[in-house]
Amino acid sequence: MTSTTPATSAALVGLAPHFGDRLLTSAAVRDQHGAAESWLPAAAPDAVVMAQSTEEVARVLAVCHDHGVPVIPFGGGSSIEGQVLAPKGGISLDVSGMDRILAIHAEDMDCVVQCGVTRQRLNEELRATGLFFPVDLGAQATLGGMASTRASGTTTVRYGSMRELVLGLTVVLPDGQVIRTGGRARKSAAGYDLTHLFVGAEGTLGVITELTLRLFGTPEAAQSLLCSFPDLDAATACVVAAQHCGLGLTRIELADDLQMAAINAWCAAALPETATLWVEITGSDPAVGHDVALFQDLARDAGATRIEPAATAEDATRLWRIRHEALYANRALRPGIKGISTDVCVPLSRLPDCIAAIKTEIAATGLVAPLIGHVGDGNFHLVLLFDPADPQETETARTINRRLVELALSMGGTSTGEHGVGLGKKAYMEAEHGPALDLMRRLKRAVDPRGIMNPGKIFDL
Repeated sequence: MTSTTPATSAALVGLAPHFGDRLLTSAAVRDQHGAAESWLPAAAPDAVVMAQSTEEVARVLAVCHDHGVPVIPFGGGSSIEGQVLAPKGGISLDVSGMDRILAIHAEDMDCVVQCGVTRQRLNEELRATGLFFPVDLGAQATLGGMASTRASGTTTVRYGSMRELVLGLTVVLPDGQVIRTGGRARKSAAGYDLTHLFVGAEGTLGVITELTLRLFGTPEAAQSLLCSFPDLDAATACVVAAQHCGLGLTRIELADDLQMAAINAWCAAALPETATLWVEITGSDPAVGHDVALFQDLARDAGATRIEPAATAEDATRLWRIRHEALYANRALRPGIKGISTDVCVPLSRLPDCIAAIKTEIAATGLVAPLIGHVGDGNFHLVLLFDPADPQETETARTINRRLVELALSMGGTSTGEHGVGLGKKAYMEAEHGPALDLMRRLKRAVDPRGIMNPGKIFDL
């Protein structure tokens, strides 16, 4: 067992009779819960508690609140900006075992799930109903974690992010009190919107244990395409034109030439190594046929050098599987090193300018930085590959990350479109929010006066 503070030791003594062998202090388990997918230095908790119900989460928080011990919610461990790290020690509250689908209301197109359910499992359960949950990440993330970071993904351009898709929550507050926010009604004007206070709060205000989510009917028809362009300017111009035409775009993803080379090497593919768009259009058969034809015209007008429609559903699945392998393909360009996955989002009209400006700065450094993004909503990622043992490379990667955020903010954008703030982006919150950041601090102090919930994340008090 690690060396702990007297307060943490007292909290563990209070929790041990209730959790038995689900209170874990081995180095291996603590290290697993203090690393995750982040590029930031690992920071292990003092102990891990495996919770199985809202009542157990409430017990943990009540005990930790009494002793002033930090609590770090932990789901799938896929967060990128260090949300699950424990730089101040404390207890990692693992809720991944809370994985029950509690209700599916097919007629109302909503469902209620525990926080540890993954989106993949939910969609498997929904398949027979003709409904689906649309947020499409590359990770095996839990729905509680996705709500906590206000996650999105490839389908945001059509369906929105977790912000739009969460109708209500069960939340355990820092002192152990259980509250329910929102409900199953599609709209409400009753009081403060507490649901969306917790969506995106990254576990700094409480622990989400149950979610009520919107569902959608599976489209009648779908067509995927892979389109190659001579450069990024041509590809992004096509994106802007397609958005202005009001097409039934469900997904529209961009990759640069380096990203395509990485994908070819990783997936044993033979795709053109130039700027590329993945596109999916859904709707009724006639609407899809019309929109696909119009999109192809727009792509040709923008200079597309190749347009490859998926001939079958299996071909479409293959195309999107390749897209979801992008991060692993990037890491394989320099095995064993780190990668900062940037996450800015800008107004659609500024997307070409933002990409061009940062690519110019990267070219002057020699940094390996493939680009991929959800460009239909102005959100793109650069994976800045660097050797953490090389101070110069490390500083270069951090500088490019900072410059990209500065560019995005100057264009009316944000430092993070979907990964959240955690530890990695909190240095930019003052520039992005100004005096509004002080209101966030006041809310944090009001809800969590002892400062136990995921301390140090998003901003410092």
